[in-house]
Amino acid sequence: MAFLLVVIYIAFIGLGVPDSLIGSAWPAIHTEMGIPMEALSVLTLLISGCTVLSSLFSARILNKLGTAKVTAFSTAMTALALFGFSMAPSFGWMIPLAVLLGFGAGAIDSGLNHYVALHFKASHMNYLHGFYGVGVTLSPYLMSLALGNVGWRSGYRYAFFVQAGITLLLIASVPLWQKTGSEEQQEEGKTVNLTLLQMVKKPDVRLVWLIMLATNAMEYACGVWGSTYLVTEKGFQAKYGALALTVYYAGMSIGRLGSGMLSGRIGTWKRIGIGAALIAPAVVLMLLPLPGAATGIGLFFVGLGNGSIYPNMIHLTPHNFGADVSQSIMGSQIAFAYIGVMLAPPVVSAVSRLFGMKVYPILLAVLYALMVIALLCFIRRLKKQNRYNPEI
Repeated sequence: MAFLLVVIYIAFIGLGVPDSLIGSAWPAIHTEMGIPMEALSVLTLLISGCTVLSSLFSARILNKLGTAKVTAFSTAMTALALFGFSMAPSFGWMIPLAVLLGFGAGAIDSGLNHYVALHFKASHMNYLHGFYGVGVTLSPYLMSLALGNVGWRSGYRYAFFVQAGITLLLIASVPLWQKTGSEEQQEEGKTVNLTLLQMVKKPDVRLVWLIMLATNAMEYACGVWGSTYLVTEKGFQAKYGALALTVYYAGMSIGRLGSGMLSGRIGTWKRIGIGAALIAPAVVLMLLPLPGAATGIGLFFVGLGNGSIYPNMIHLTPHNFGADVSQSIMGSQIAFAYIGVMLAPPVVSAVSRLFGMKVYPILLAVLYALMVIALLCFIRRLKKQNRYNPEI
């Protein structure tokens, strides 16, 4: 099981690799292709929308094919999409590649999160998402190197090589999953597939959806538009904007890995609270009219605080709702997380067209307030039902 856990961690690096590429490369892409800056929202909308669909149907697909095969195949899909982006002669070619990328990501996210939530400790869940942070930190770093030398297309090719290597490892590891397959099948045999309508009727589920939507909208608003904001409003060069995203994602990785290391000493709910508290001063720092370096520091602390909220909420799913329905609710949580991912870029784009990119920090503050309010309401409901355990 120890080696399989390492493979799962590496698979989550592969999940993170594509997510931060488009944001760091976009200032160069839209300039080269002569397309509007706001066209980025089309791609992010497609990627996120397809990820939402993939997540919602993940329970049935995973039950039929198993986590190992779905993860390997889906990672191969994302690798193919990255190579396609590097070769795309125009914006139109990127549209079907965005669809391919989105469908691949949703299945990986749902399957691995549920597997780890059932079979491993809270620390492992945080480490898992810490390795996602490694992937999303690596990508803008590779892109910043490419932008400073050979161009954004080479940045996508670098990422493709990483993703292709992870795909080969996952294919080779399928027998490892089969050795633990009896355990996984026992858990899947207890699974109750809830319909979307059944979940909508549950107030607790709706609150969790709102938390996941807000925290991931904030994460993606930083990842997609953070570089552009620094370039357009703070005078950064494109390569330094991409480097600032590396710092942001490094903060997210540190937050997740740090949360994992603290899991034996501090309960999951307390770690969520610490993460939420760290974001407040960061948002204030970004709201103030300070130099670009201060904005970069603010982005780092947003990543540091927000990074631990998503994996810890995911880990609590079986505890909050029961293992029998956790796969369905897990898929729906991830779907709403990606709805946040899907909505954040076009909302930032639409508002910035009306008022300019200077309103970007205000939008982050609104998302933060929404997440905190939903989180407090959810905890209050759990306390009333005697299901809140701060020591978990």
